Amino acid sequence: ATSESWKDKQSGERKEKTEWHRVVVFDERIADVCEKYLKKGAKVYLEGTIQTRKWTGNDGIEKYTTEVVIPRFNGVMTMLDGRSGGGGGGGYDSGSGGGGDDQSAPDWDSPDSGGGAGGGGGSADLDDEIPF
Repeated sequence: ATSESWKDKQSGERKEKTEWHRVVVFDERIADVCEKYLKKGAKVYLEGTIQTRKWTGNDGIEKYTTEVVIPRFNGVMTMLDGRSGGGGGGGYDSGSGGGGDDQSAPDWDSPDSGGGAGGGGGSADLDDEIPF
């Protein structure tokens, strides 16, 4: 999630807006770290790309989702809370890789496609509690 806060000019009260983001991780090392050490509400710094996908749902309505995609190479994830919630965080980046695999890209036609970590693939229904 990203948050922005401001002071309302008319009322003088503090306002905050939070946007929730779906994150998809294709780098296996970063995905392993996410799976082992991240918990709901953990603070992380991510470097990747923003991708928006469109598909037609079973109800015939066009749907969209925007994701932060951590690629197989050159992605970065830094834990800001540390492994056990205290102190500084560890940084994990996939480095720069040459060559790469000839594996095909995920099938973006389906909303649940693609390997994900931290909620990267799965139902768009978010009925979890807010983590903070």
